[in-house]
Amino acid sequence: MTSNKTFNILVPLISVFIGLLAGAIIMLIFGYNPIQGYAALWEGAFGDAYFFGETVRQVTPYILTGLAVGFAFRSGLFNIGAEGQVIVGWLSAVWIGITVDAPMYIHLPLAIFVAALAGAIWGFIPGILKARLGVHEVIVTIMLNYIALYSSNAIIRNVLSDSENSTERIAETASLSSEWLQSLTYFSRMHYGILIALFAAMIMWFIIERTTIGYELKSVGFNKHASKYAGMNVKRNIVLSMVIAGAFAGLAGSMEGLGTFGNMTVSGGFSNLGFDGIAVALLGANTAIGIVLAAILFGALKVGALNMPTEAGVPNELVDIIIALIIFSVASSYIIRWAILRFKKEEK
Repeated sequence: MTSNKTFNILVPLISVFIGLLAGAIIMLIFGYNPIQGYAALWEGAFGDAYFFGETVRQVTPYILTGLAVGFAFRSGLFNIGAEGQVIVGWLSAVWIGITVDAPMYIHLPLAIFVAALAGAIWGFIPGILKARLGVHEVIVTIMLNYIALYSSNAIIRNVLSDSENSTERIAETASLSSEWLQSLTYFSRMHYGILIALFAAMIMWFIIERTTIGYELKSVGFNKHASKYAGMNVKRNIVLSMVIAGAFAGLAGSMEGLGTFGNMTVSGGFSNLGFDGIAVALLGANTAIGIVLAAILFGALKVGALNMPTEAGVPNELVDIIIALIIFSVASSYIIRWAILRFKKEEK
């Protein structure tokens, strides 16, 4: 009998294969060379040190937003609000980076902590409403995304600047950027945030797999009523799950504010980091290692796609189609599982 762990490995791999195969077929239909297209994508993601650095830079927030969505999933919660949590984390990190005057060993950890705290508070709101009043977290988190977006725009214009469209740059003492890493990667925007993201993935793994709290969170995700009957505090675990998930997303925002950009600008729309995190979590089967691997794939696709129009003449929008097909395949995992079991039966 095929185990769940085997399915958790096979389903994402088959989904990625289906997405890439479908992308190749689409390229052929419209007269493009799929070999050249994928070669250009690979070169754009890993072709030299600069592209490698940019890919790592893109992977960093994807890991954290994937963790934010995946951690909530493990407790049976659908965290659509990672995007808003990213925004408040980004804003809070930049705010501290601009207004606080302190040495780096105080300033940088403080900015990162405040960003995680802001994301946690933004996650607490739908968590407490779900736990106490039964309000569905999807509705609340969607609304909070817009509140975060437009509130941050107002704060940037009216508090952090004098009617400008962007804040000042953060102080060097609050920056995650590294001249050493940039020199190694031909002055890409790679920064030390990748270490924080990987450490956060280890924290998620440890909490879920090695602690009593993690066991209770998984139990609540499987069956709230049975967990309550077993004496677990279901409401507390719902709130705790959303708070931790929000903290991960807030950290993702700090990676952009303190590492990639060094400031925050007024935006007319979402960054999509939080929404892409949903895809990363789904492909990664909501596990820490799976999310890291899925983030690498998505980061490579997003960065490599920028090279496809110039090198192969393939529109980079094709990558969005490939990603959509991969997620569709993951969402249709029941069909893939059925096909695997059917194939195994025929072998016997």
